[in-house]
Amino acid sequence: MSIVKLNNQGVKNATAFGSITGLGSMVFIKKLTASSSSTLSFVDGASDVVLDDTYKEYLFTFNNIHPASDNYNFSFNLSSDGGSNYNVTKTTTVFTAQHGEDGNNGNIEYSSSLDLAQSTDFQKLSKDLGNGSDESLNGTLNLFNLSSTTFVKHFISRTSSYFGYDRAVDMNIAGYGNTTSAVDAIQFKMSSGNIDAGDICLYGIA
Repeated sequence: MSIVKLNNQGVKNATAFGSITGLGSMVFIKKLTASSSSTLSFVDGASDVVLDDTYKEYLFTFNNIHPASDNYNFSFNLSSDGGSNYNVTKTTTVFTAQHGEDGNNGNIEYSSSLDLAQSTDFQKLSKDLGNGSDESLNGTLNLFNLSSTTFVKHFISRTSSYFGYDRAVDMNIAGYGNTTSAVDAIQFKMSSGNIDAGDICLYGIA
């Protein structure tokens, strides 16, 4: 049986998965592990971090992010000056779905209280994350064409978290950093208190 793969290099025909060539790959760049950390920052050129035109897409993965304080939000911001300031203007949209352990509070909604409209604030990636011993957040953040000096900087995030009121929350975020300057640093933090534990990994998409 023949397999046809479409990508930006045209049509590729193969008879086995292993014979497909020319596809993109995910390259590990850096891992940061929280330990009662006020912030976790990835700065291009510092500590082996790459956030430049080497890759058109960058991916962050969040593994068991655990807050020190209950019912606060995991968040991020962008920098265009090497991490001196994390204050890039952003416009975003946020949708959440949630369901309680007791079978109640099941809904999906546009979460206007979590989105941004031309704001330099940190963008929230969770909704009232719980700090119980078994509570955490996992998910991803994709950012595109960070080195462009022509286009704004689009990003997409999806996280699964244990809401502080015993609910599962699926949060979907899309938006853009409204700058044509290159973005060269990204910082993560809680809206209050420290990141008690958890890993953030950075990958480049070739």
